[in-house]
Amino acid sequence: MEDLSHFIDGKRAAGRSGRFADVFNPATGEVQARVPLASAAELSAAVESAKAAQIGWGATNPQRRARVMMEFVRLLNRDMDKLAEALSREHGKTLPDAKGDIQRGLEVAEFCIGAPHLLKGEFSDSAGPGIDMYSMRQPLGVVAGITPFNFPAMIPMWKMCPALACGNAFILKPSERDPSVPLMLAELMQEAGLPNGVLQVVNGDKEAVDAILDHPDVMGVGFVGSTPIAAYIYERASAAGKRAQCFGGAKNHMIVMPDADMDQAADALVGAGYGAAGERCMAISVAVPVGDATADALVEKLIPRIEKLKVGPYTAGTDVDYGPLVTAEAKKRVLGYVEKGIEEGADLVVDGRDFQLQGYEDGFFVGPHLFDRVTRDMAIYREEIFGPVLSTVRAATYEDALAHAMDHEYGNGTAIFTRDGDTARDFANRINIGMVGINVPIPVPLAYHTFGGWKRSGFGDLNQHGPDAFRFYTRTKTVTARWPSGLKEGGEFHFKQMD
Repeated sequence: MEDLSHFIDGKRAAGRSGRFADVFNPATGEVQARVPLASAAELSAAVESAKAAQIGWGATNPQRRARVMMEFVRLLNRDMDKLAEALSREHGKTLPDAKGDIQRGLEVAEFCIGAPHLLKGEFSDSAGPGIDMYSMRQPLGVVAGITPFNFPAMIPMWKMCPALACGNAFILKPSERDPSVPLMLAELMQEAGLPNGVLQVVNGDKEAVDAILDHPDVMGVGFVGSTPIAAYIYERASAAGKRAQCFGGAKNHMIVMPDADMDQAADALVGAGYGAAGERCMAISVAVPVGDATADALVEKLIPRIEKLKVGPYTAGTDVDYGPLVTAEAKKRVLGYVEKGIEEGADLVVDGRDFQLQGYEDGFFVGPHLFDRVTRDMAIYREEIFGPVLSTVRAATYEDALAHAMDHEYGNGTAIFTRDGDTARDFANRINIGMVGINVPIPVPLAYHTFGGWKRSGFGDLNQHGPDAFRFYTRTKTVTARWPSGLKEGGEFHFKQMD
């Protein structure tokens, strides 16, 4: 069994707290490693070291910082297969899905190569007699990212790459369930030329999280995870005067109009609902067909596609559709929701409860499930399941379908499938959800746009990656300057009106 570590001051460092967490192989259920859980004192020491290192890094010109990002991208491409295998081994994703996880993080690193342009301030010549005004975007100092298990490469890069490009030092607290890839990313960033101490990886649990939130030298915190924890982190960080950007849960609806291409819609739902075993905050977990005829046609298309899904370990080949859930607790929770859905009266039209994979009986695999005739009052509709379970909610009209998505407490992502441009434009304009797909099932924006949900899916007023990330990880300083030719009239004791 492998003993993992932290990454402190440019190298791996053993934990000193004496506390550890098990890291499982989700396919077999076996413990394959253990990761140290940092104490508050260890976290504080990492912050102090980062604070000292940030001074020089913040003073490094943006072009040189961008060159580190450029080299980091090259190294990510070089080590793509190695990173993907480590990710799949701890998370359970298929190898193609693991590579997609890394690729979407890599694209943010590519965007951050443009930091010199994104960090330019503004200038006003002759704002008054002999007076110039200009603004500068400067780093916050030490910032932190608390990232989830479901994207152990992508989301750490979404946080750390813009933060570092802006001149901050960064404390990464990754999920203790799959910590190897974040450690590998830190090593690649170091190889790319990042100075010692500028990026620290501190593994831990709630003790480390609270230490981040309470440390006076951590100036900003980014988080992705469940809504209750997102709300907790946002409130505690904000109360401590920190800038906070916290993203929570989701219940993403896909409206299917009567004029939609049903084969296209069914294919999109299967990929968006069951990919990565449903462990995605942008997974489509609710299909909302408009009209019973549309619902009957859609369910008829879905059933054979879902029944043909290949579930297995990443080692079984690239034709595996999805792998296991991340832990035994996750499997138990998802199957508990399935039982609750049956109890509440939903029709379970594809039943994956008896799924068994020969040779992997102790793994955390869950077969695909499809519910029909789900209603708003059911727990499987209200709550995020985070597993391979798709619910079909039948809507009588377009307005009814729209209301389902708009009235839900979550507002992360949504989609509509239709051939009608007017309906699509109306949907995009009216929906109160942060990311919208039109005939696109998982509308994750590319790196040069921003990612973020509304309502109980997002806390804070700036999104992840894109231009918002550079706003979040910097603060604006405005300078008013006058260079007189000499003091002719003595001192002034009142505000001078600008002409």
